[in-house]
Amino acid sequence: MSDKDNDIIVCRCEEITLGEIREWIDRGYGSAGEIKRALRAGMGPCQGRGCQDIIMREISRRLNIPLDQVEAGSVRPPVKPIKIGLLADRGE
Repeated sequence: MSDKDNDIIVCRCEEITLGEIREWIDRGYGSAGEIKRALRAGMGPCQGRGCQDIIMREISRRLNIPLDQVEAGSVRPPVKPIKIGLLADRGE
């Protein structure tokens, strides 16, 4: 990928571009979890299902390391968005 790709939206939920992700990788952020904490990439409604793989591949490519050596980061419940009513006691 070239610098002309910097305007591509990687995280649609938080509207984070490939350029922003590259900038933070170049600052030394080398895991999906670090990028998530710095940019909120993966914290939207999809919980990273739409962007985490892309971010990990870009870290791998940018740092020239195998993809299986890129740390994915932690997933916190709920892993999939659910309606609050499913968690609440409705008294039924």
